[in-house]
Amino acid sequence: MTEDNPTAPAPVAEPAFDRDRLLGWMAEQGVAQTTHDHPAVFRVEEGLELKAAMPGAHTKNLFLKDKKGKLWLISARQDTVVDLKRAPKTIGSDRLSFGNEHLLYETLGVRPGSVTALGLINDPDQRVTFILDKALWDADIVNFHPLTNTATTAMTQDQFRKALAAMGRAPVTVVDFSDLR
Repeated sequence: MTEDNPTAPAPVAEPAFDRDRLLGWMAEQGVAQTTHDHPAVFRVEEGLELKAAMPGAHTKNLFLKDKKGKLWLISARQDTVVDLKRAPKTIGSDRLSFGNEHLLYETLGVRPGSVTALGLINDPDQRVTFILDKALWDADIVNFHPLTNTATTAMTQDQFRKALAAMGRAPVTVVDFSDLR
């Protein structure tokens, strides 16, 4: 709430990490990566041509809230079908819906279109439960937005796991979404 508008959400502080601070942190942690700049991409379907030129598994990332208010981030290979009606039983949530923009920025420090597992760096209190698609977990190279949808950061699986561990997000809950069809 604000004084001017009692129903508006309170202003949110700037996130601790933006793209440049994230990439600097990754360098400090010894996480090897390659970041490619490109025009803004808001949906998986929009970036298919760009992604074709970049090796590895590309991602879709779903920021969700369950009926009880618990927050979830599901990162999956872009071609994985995530059935939100069946997922709750598998991941241990209540009924899922998409989280709002305010909550997304407050917890992961990103805007819609830039949702990424790398946003977990802005969630030191671990308010967001992270779920990773098995197809992505098994990929040799993974590609995520570096907190902005105008770039893609590629890492080997080992480097991605190293980054997650440095963020305090290891071990990771891995789900085989192909079993939920």
